Amino acid sequence: MLPIGSHPAWHPVFETLAYAVGYAVFRRARHRQGDVVAEPQRWTVLAAAAVGALAGSRLLGLAEQWPTVWAAWRAGRLWALLFSPGGKTIVGGLLGGWLGVEIVKKLCRIRRRTGDLFALPLCVGIAIGRIGCLVAGLADDTFGKPTTLPWAVDFGDGIGRHPVQVYEILFLGLLGVLVSTKAKLPEGARFRIFMAGYLAWRVVIDFLKPQPLVGGLNLIQWFCLAGILVLALDWMRGRKGGHEHL
Repeated sequence: MLPIGSHPAWHPVFETLAYAVGYAVFRRARHRQGDVVAEPQRWTVLAAAAVGALAGSRLLGLAEQWPTVWAAWRAGRLWALLFSPGGKTIVGGLLGGWLGVEIVKKLCRIRRRTGDLFALPLCVGIAIGRIGCLVAGLADDTFGKPTTLPWAVDFGDGIGRHPVQVYEILFLGLLGVLVSTKAKLPEGARFRIFMAGYLAWRVVIDFLKPQPLVGGLNLIQWFCLAGILVLALDWMRGRKGGHEHL
């Protein structure tokens, strides 16, 4: 069992680093590969992604903690909980950002698929952020269930747990290699590969996290399945000639 302890002060450091490095990777990819949309439209898309990601991350993060939210509502402390730090989730950020981009693209009549440049930066950014989740330990809601496996981690309470953050970092490395392939892919395919891969991964890995369940799955898993369904419908629509999604 590897003693790591809980160091929540490091979480915002790695979160900030994740944004910075992810954006740097995006800028580099855009410089090398070019862009399918003009400069003003790209910044509009980025702004929509940021706003949607912030809202989605917070809303799903709070929904995931529905027992705590329910207790806070009954105790008259709901507003304090809503404006408290924490309570965010990557899946909510991805789905919210995706929805925000789709809305803006409809309003601005952008018909090209604009997500490919996000695929690798998202892999890199999330992987770095997961390092922060790992060192934050018990102060973060991403820790795994207890296990007796030899690579279990101890966050300071003497209990060995699955290092689910490490599992995810390794997975994101493989996914990053996949979306960076030099093979010629249809426009938008790299982003769809990233989203489908990451959402499917979260459906699987979240079985190793102690979260409240609804119908045998936690809320994040249900939202991941919904996202995968939308991607499948989009793929089938694309085969029939539709080209208006991220």
